[in-house]
Amino acid sequence: MRSRIEPMKKFARTMRGHRELLLNYFRARKQFSSGVIEGLNNKAKVTMRKAYGFRTFRATEVALYHVLGRLPEPPLTHKWRGDAPNPVTRSMDGNLRASGR
Repeated sequence: MRSRIEPMKKFARTMRGHRELLLNYFRARKQFSSGVIEGLNNKAKVTMRKAYGFRTFRATEVALYHVLGRLPEPPLTHKWRGDAPNPVTRSMDGNLRASGR
């Protein structure tokens, strides 16, 4: 290495270390699309935006694993118990009312 500038030396070492990976990009010549990666990145950003009010990073991390890993939702997460009637129904005019009255 001819340069005496330390940041330039570090950059050159990095390029040498990743040389094959960098050359693979040029060898592929648009045979692969980055659409899948862009889609995952978008899902992660939307999840992070939705998780803004979470109190801990662990909760955000679990939300990311859940969305990006396509994990199944527990069966009772968004459903009423099967043996109990739904306490709120929509009347004919579209207003919410308590059922059983």
